[in-house]
Amino acid sequence: MTLAGTQWELVAIQSMDDAQGTTRIAAPERISVRFAADGRAAFRLDCNRGTATWQAEPAPDSLSGTLQFGPVAATRAFCPPPSHEQRVVRDLPYVRSYLFKDGKLFMSLMADGGIYEWRRAA
Repeated sequence: MTLAGTQWELVAIQSMDDAQGTTRIAAPERISVRFAADGRAAFRLDCNRGTATWQAEPAPDSLSGTLQFGPVAATRAFCPPPSHEQRVVRDLPYVRSYLFKDGKLFMSLMADGGIYEWRRAA
């Protein structure tokens, strides 16, 4: 399986801090990522849009691998609460790996910073 040519919607952000727990995203379609084959990623960030470069190195099992995003360039409109777009923009540069499991995409942040859970966009 490959990331190129796929689009995903954010469903949850899992914190490694038990006090914070898992944040469920009420409207997953409002935060999405599209991985283009040319190494560019396009984001819907609630009421904003963003772009970044992406680079992945699949593991031999092709279900996981390393993943990194370049700096995210995003519009900065104020999105009405609850909005998770600022957290997503802040965390994307810290993504270090991915895993495909049960039809979902999981992105892990460096230093046990958390896990982003995505479903395939319709």
